[in-house]
Amino acid sequence: MSLYAIADLHLSLSGEKPMNIFAGWENHIEKLEINWNKTVGEGDAVVVAGDISWASVIGRAKKDFAFVHERLNGVKIFIKGNHDYWWTTRAKMDRFLADNGFDSIRILHNDAYIIGETAVCGSRGWIGEDGEEPDRKILKREAGRLEASIKNGLSKTGEAVVFLHYPPVYENEENAYILDVLRKYAVKRCYYGHIHGGGAKNAFTGEKYGIRFGIITADSAGFTPVLIKK
Repeated sequence: MSLYAIADLHLSLSGEKPMNIFAGWENHIEKLEINWNKTVGEGDAVVVAGDISWASVIGRAKKDFAFVHERLNGVKIFIKGNHDYWWTTRAKMDRFLADNGFDSIRILHNDAYIIGETAVCGSRGWIGEDGEEPDRKILKREAGRLEASIKNGLSKTGEAVVFLHYPPVYENEENAYILDVLRKYAVKRCYYGHIHGGGAKNAFTGEKYGIRFGIITADSAGFTPVLIKK
């Protein structure tokens, strides 16, 4: 089983916010389906690191989830993004998946999934943007969720790979709370989404603090899941 990752699908099959109005997003659902299924096999897993559906409540996400479940290969592991307004309690999300037969979709929330010998860990994260002062209460909460996820994963296997929606490092901004957790547990790889279009040129990729960072937003990856581990 190979592990892949992608972020920011921004699905809107119920019509909440069509993405075709944005440059580079024309026919992105068709591109995503073709590229995904050329790359990912039925026995593989894909982490989807946030901003999955524009639906305002989970019931309106049904068409988007059905597309992911029925049309895209592999097991899909969902992490919350800042635009996933449908995200609710773990119990309600698991019930929604079960009631609709979406058994190829998993929700990652304060826990981890083991793919091969790799623990898939993560949370939404948070970072200040455009000079705004970040909300330290949210920063600490997300760092706590990430720590719970990593501890859960490392209790089951020796390698934790972290997936976040927000970048922990971007231009002159750093999320010290998230970075402290990554360093505390000697995480070596961290992947993130959220950054689109021209902003991707400022996205940090490479090694810092002994951690290798990579961007996996759908548009920056050509609407193709990125290989994390074979």
